[in-house]
Amino acid sequence: MLLHLPIVMLATLSPAAVSDTVPKFDIVRECRFEGGSTVQFQRCSDDEDDALQDLQKTWTQFAGADKRNCVVEATANGFASYVELLTCLEMARDARDPDDNPGGSQTAEQTSSPRRESSGWQVMPSKKQGG
Repeated sequence: MLLHLPIVMLATLSPAAVSDTVPKFDIVRECRFEGGSTVQFQRCSDDEDDALQDLQKTWTQFAGADKRNCVVEATANGFASYVELLTCLEMARDARDPDDNPGGSQTAEQTSSPRRESSGWQVMPSKKQGG
């Protein structure tokens, strides 16, 4: 009977509940770990607060798998950062759907590659493949 206990415990944990709210991180601990002066500590705290506010506004817009993966990444090495979490989530979202990327991710057809000319390097549009 005890062999089934871990299965029962895992089955009662709701993965949706874990990702429905922004996780709570210890910003003071994170910013103290960064070290530095009082000004640097305040800057770190402000950045973390800003990232937390952004996350609270946009949390439901991110995919559950991305949330889980990014929380693991943002809490690596025993410290947690809302800035790292937000950055990870935005990158995952932008990689998933580049058309909705306000930062302007480019498709393979839109990228440029440097080509050498006699006067130096010049950026030239890359050629479409197969055409």
